[in-house]
Amino acid sequence: MASSSTFMFDDIQDVDPAKQDGKWRATAELGVLVRTGNTDSQSWKSKLDLQRDTEVWRNRAVIDYYLQERDSEDGTTVKDADRLFLSAQGNRKFDAGSHSSFFLYGSYEDDALNSFEYQSTVAAGYGARVDFNESMFTDFEIGPGYAYDKRRDTGETEGSFIVRAAANYDWQISETARFTQLVSTEVGNDNTRSRAVSALTANLNSRLAMRLTLTLTHNSTVYEQASGRIPDKLDTETAVTLVYTF
Repeated sequence: MASSSTFMFDDIQDVDPAKQDGKWRATAELGVLVRTGNTDSQSWKSKLDLQRDTEVWRNRAVIDYYLQERDSEDGTTVKDADRLFLSAQGNRKFDAGSHSSFFLYGSYEDDALNSFEYQSTVAAGYGARVDFNESMFTDFEIGPGYAYDKRRDTGETEGSFIVRAAANYDWQISETARFTQLVSTEVGNDNTRSRAVSALTANLNSRLAMRLTLTLTHNSTVYEQASGRIPDKLDTETAVTLVYTF
């Protein structure tokens, strides 16, 4: 059931927003895919999600890692994906019954195959929730921020002011199934970074669930690497994971 409070986070919500008891909660995801025979490859997806809800505050931290490797014909190991994403956010409601909140958000991403050694963001602003019915709501947020990145080709660091906007749609389909959709963008002078995360979660029991996730990450600006390779602007990640709630 959607609560009357408003919070917005840059990831998928695993805990019912109505549970504002002040306790820390954690969920851990793990997915492993190993292929042998004509193709030898391995993929790992892991994620740790921490949350704490009170009447006027909600805090969240996320650690998300994805690695995909394959063995080439010459016997070497090739990485097709190696991505670490960290984010943390705190939301302060205007009052205990408000649909509006003030947010402070920070993120860090290290993707070994894109144009940047790392990309980091700090942003703050206003968030609001729209309730459609008892099982469906959308959170919105917008605010100014600052992005600080390091280019892989030159080693130079770049900083610029951005505007961050995000929307998070949450639909409790049934007692055992849930769909969430996040869309966020950080618009700057040199680069616009956008992220979309779609997730369908099915509960197996009170602690264990299975989740199908599609993650899209887009950078409007890419740079040619020393090897001559030009990274794709759009990265796509599909994962099936088991989710355990602590």
